[in-house]
Amino acid sequence: MGATDKPIGYWLKHLHNLLDEQFDVTLGQLDLDRRQWQLLNLLAGGTRSRGELEQALAPFWTDGVPQLDAAVDGLVARGWLAGEGDALTLTAEGRAGHRTAAERVGETRRLLTRGLTPEEYAATVRVLSVMAGNLEAASAG
Repeated sequence: MGATDKPIGYWLKHLHNLLDEQFDVTLGQLDLDRRQWQLLNLLAGGTRSRGELEQALAPFWTDGVPQLDAAVDGLVARGWLAGEGDALTLTAEGRAGHRTAAERVGETRRLLTRGLTPEEYAATVRVLSVMAGNLEAASAG
């Protein structure tokens, strides 16, 4: 059976599982998990409130509701995050950690897209977005 003989659902699930495994390895080498990486990446853009972080991360959490406490606590314990009131920000150590993690994540992303042109990657993302939109529209009404 060739690659195009398998349905899209197979490839989506297979790729999802491979991505999870690869990012677990990539981030695990830095003693980070995916949620901590997402927080670091968001906070690299500047200070954010917990509410802003929850809203930004909601689509990525399996139950749809971000549980920030464990991820935040782990990064605070490392000295990578500081908080004042509801606001969270990266420390100098956190910015350095983010840079290192971003380099590793970039390597993983380059591995993922090897053999694809930027146009092919963009077309793939666009097609998946259209398919998702079709099903979202159908379920909405």
